Amino acid sequence: MSAVLILTTLGAGFDARPIARELVEARLAACVNILPAVSSIYQWEGTIHEESEQLLVIKTTAERVDQLQAALFARHPYDVPELIVVSVDRIGDAYGRWLEAAVR
Repeated sequence: MSAVLILTTLGAGFDARPIARELVEARLAACVNILPAVSSIYQWEGTIHEESEQLLVIKTTAERVDQLQAALFARHPYDVPELIVVSVDRIGDAYGRWLEAAVR
């Protein structure tokens, strides 16, 4: 099993719950954590911006990344959605079995 974490951000005022629920219901993600208050400082179109955002931490497997990306980007409100895939080097046995079964 190759567990991965996917990180993406959404605007603070955007309701992330429907996207998170859709990913889990479609078995593309085992779990989506919504961290509602992050401050982001970034460069966009030559200007430095500071915005409140929310961070989604999506738990899935490497095999589901392409399908998950397509589903996420279809609903993502940003012109350039963030998608960072982080490989998981170690995972608890029971949690790993649950994660794999949840996205099968």
